[in-house]
Amino acid sequence: MSNPTAATASAAEGYPITLDLSDRRVLVVGGGPVAARRARGLLAARAQVEVVAPTLCSGLRELVDRGEICWHEREFEVGDLFAPSQAWFVHTATGVADVDATVARESEALRIWCVRADDAAASAAWTPAVSRGAAGGPAEGLTIAVTGGADPGRAVALRDAIDAGLSTGRLPVRRTRPPRDGRADPPVGRVWLVGGGPGDPGLITVRGAEALAAADVVVADRLGPRELLEALAPHVEVIDVGKTPGHHPISQDRINAILVEQALGGRAVVRLKGGDPFVLGRGGEEALHCALHGVPVEVVPGVTSAISVPAAAGIPVTHRGITASFVVASAHDGATEALEALRDAPVTSTLVLLMGISTLRATSRQLMAAGRPPSTPVALIESGWTDAQRTTLTTLDKAADIAEQEQVRAPAIIVIGDVVSVRSELGDLRGRRTTVPD
Repeated sequence: MSNPTAATASAAEGYPITLDLSDRRVLVVGGGPVAARRARGLLAARAQVEVVAPTLCSGLRELVDRGEICWHEREFEVGDLFAPSQAWFVHTATGVADVDATVARESEALRIWCVRADDAAASAAWTPAVSRGAAGGPAEGLTIAVTGGADPGRAVALRDAIDAGLSTGRLPVRRTRPPRDGRADPPVGRVWLVGGGPGDPGLITVRGAEALAAADVVVADRLGPRELLEALAPHVEVIDVGKTPGHHPISQDRINAILVEQALGGRAVVRLKGGDPFVLGRGGEEALHCALHGVPVEVVPGVTSAISVPAAAGIPVTHRGITASFVVASAHDGATEALEALRDAPVTSTLVLLMGISTLRATSRQLMAAGRPPSTPVALIESGWTDAQRTTLTTLDKAADIAEQEQVRAPAIIVIGDVVSVRSELGDLRGRRTTVPD
């Protein structure tokens, strides 16, 4: 083992290595926030952590109270390095240079690797900036470690940049070979039910982007953010199961079967849906089918079109002084579901209808018959969050006629309520054109 002087000289040329500290005794000297961070990292590596310090910060105190670490309430003693057994690894972070130097010197004499938090240049070892993929997530099994020698801040900055690339899907995280578990058959894959948002590819969540970056197969809806498919790696198989009004070439049962078949073949499957998979998206049915067949499934919520599309048109679904509640319902079969949802809602509630353009005439009649005033403001918002977005303003009694006159087409969101009037002050927040018929 090199001495501290040699370590200083070779800091930029250190030898990178990963240590298996599982069930091995490690020592943390110091009771402050830096020591707490080191202790948490060592616990994540499943080490047996002992802390030597006369006092502890709140972070370390919590670990002691939970029984996760052993605390020796006193100053460091040389015997701490080898009793009751020799430590495999030492972190010293007291903040007192003489103490940290003593810990490092005595560790060196016992041939124990020691990291000095106070002086990286004088340390015999360096702790890299580390990021670990979350269990069950797209980056599971990945450990990213960046060392900066005597410049740990540089390592942290680069680690964070890599993290950002992974979390946004700009860097690949998919496995290139199956885990070595001795099985002849491929392990069961998994399914992510990803809400892609209302149409703009920039509105997918970070978690959704991570899942796409890890995918072997993407089962895509027509209303999902199609631009995201163009950025997939060449090896990713895209299965298009898009439906149009009145035309469902692939049934929901078949979609459920595809998800299970692909996952049982050991593949990472993303079911990319528009909006949020659990808001009138049949995501619950798909999740139940996967669970029934033993396929791990994770839902990744999306930005639902029920709220985001009105927002893009300058219409908040709630607004102080107008309404504090809203109801979302499918109008695919008319106003029945909407009326059920409105039964116990305040009369001022905003009503947001999805999949309702083809039944708008019947829906309007039913709503007026149930008590909604004919003059209630209505907004028909087509292709929200895309370049084709268009908003048509009308009233409940004229909505069906205006929709036909203006040739309003699905996909469209229908907003019914006084909040539509807020748009006159805000305008289209995406800067798209608006049609206001006479």
